[in-house]
Amino acid sequence: MTLRVAVDRTHCELHGQCVERVPSVFRFTDGGDLDHLPEAGDDLADDLADAQFLCPAQAIEVGPA
Repeated sequence: MTLRVAVDRTHCELHGQCVERVPSVFRFTDGGDLDHLPEAGDDLADDLADAQFLCPAQAIEVGPA
């Protein structure tokens, strides 16, 4: 199963908890903005759930693609 990953850019405060937890999905660009893959495999479901929970701005949404 594939998971959809979305970040609400109006709420994201660039704390980087998601980058630390799932660097294969989230990363900072050279310009300091957050970049992420729009989809990820279900093998990352637990890590993505952690990233979603740890986001201080609650800007991450993960669900079925």
